[in-house]
Amino acid sequence: MAKWIDVSTSQHQLKLFDGNKLLKTYPIAVGKMLSPTPSGTYTIINKQNHPGGAYGAFWMGLSKPHYGIHGTNNPASIGKDVSHGCIRMYNQDVLELSARVPVGSRVSIHK
Repeated sequence: MAKWIDVSTSQHQLKLFDGNKLLKTYPIAVGKMLSPTPSGTYTIINKQNHPGGAYGAFWMGLSKPHYGIHGTNNPASIGKDVSHGCIRMYNQDVLELSARVPVGSRVSIHK
């Protein structure tokens, strides 16, 4: 089975699965009320190391334009509803996750 990502915006958790097997759970930050993280099923379409700015150590773009999974230069934001809709992770977590999921991986986002 392929690796895929399950994101719960209400629980502030990103789970990495291999088929039906849970590999790891990561804490995340998600979009705030005025710019919520979009629910739906997307795919990772690109990856960029050290994208700069507020995106921390790594960026993984989603098939929904302008949305992605990325690191942060503000680790205190993890666990909160603070972003413009992207999924924020600790830098060490996004680096670990990006090494484990290829471009084309499925990302399922829900409440």
